[in-house]
Amino acid sequence: MTTPRNSPSPSMSSYENAPTRSVSVRGEDFAYRELGTEGSVPLILLMHLAGTLDNWDPRVVDGLAARRRVVTFDNRGVGGSGGSAPDTIEAMARDAVLFIRALGFDQVDLLGLSMGGFITQVIAEEEPHLVRKAILAGTGPAGGPGIDKVPALTIQATLKGALTRQDPKLSLFFTETAGGRRAGRAFLERLKERTQNRDKDISLPSFRAQLKAIKRWGRQAPSDLSDIRQPVLVANGENDRMVPSRNTLDLAARLPQSQLVPLYPDAGHGGIFQYHDEFVTRALEFLES
Repeated sequence: MTTPRNSPSPSMSSYENAPTRSVSVRGEDFAYRELGTEGSVPLILLMHLAGTLDNWDPRVVDGLAARRRVVTFDNRGVGGSGGSAPDTIEAMARDAVLFIRALGFDQVDLLGLSMGGFITQVIAEEEPHLVRKAILAGTGPAGGPGIDKVPALTIQATLKGALTRQDPKLSLFFTETAGGRRAGRAFLERLKERTQNRDKDISLPSFRAQLKAIKRWGRQAPSDLSDIRQPVLVANGENDRMVPSRNTLDLAARLPQSQLVPLYPDAGHGGIFQYHDEFVTRALEFLES
């Protein structure tokens, strides 16, 4: 990996072949990829539990990068980033802010998926001048119903996947219907499109730290979302079994400047991947309005 200057120019390549770069954040190299349109407010993507650079759907990243400057990254201790993974959402948020500032950005938009949505909420509240707009997908507020069950569900699905030789994302992110299964298999095939310079899988210690952070988030007192004054787009599938979809409705109801995308039918936690074309169109409309 190469270390860029501050405010690096984005690559115009697709996510399939976007170079993996690194930037130093308090003595640790953070791995990231950047592509898209120069001159736009950078859109920083914050990933789900156990996810690395290679877990972003290339259709979502490329679709957004057609009109936006898009940055994906591995948080501390995950994938190609050095250090030890934090075990609180708040510490992950601080790391994300340090990463954003290390790239020289003074204002950004955020897209947080699942755990990344928890992190996004903290950043939007604690760094209001840094965040212009935010998109929250497949996520919920601190203390939201069912969120503290995510670690147990994930472990169960991982063990079942090992026994059946099936990627656990198929059952965790998609519905059990024929349509959900087709969408899940198509998504998993898209994740294989990048064949060179792939990211490292998350390590077991980092995975455990993230599980601990999510359980803590789910057991916290409910957040006062009225402090988040930025425009926020909220999206999810109608049958999210990881972060139950009622959390999405709760977010939209409690955020002062929210817009709710109608819940995607026959879709779960990976709704924005299953409906990638529709999601990208709506996200770009929101970011450019």
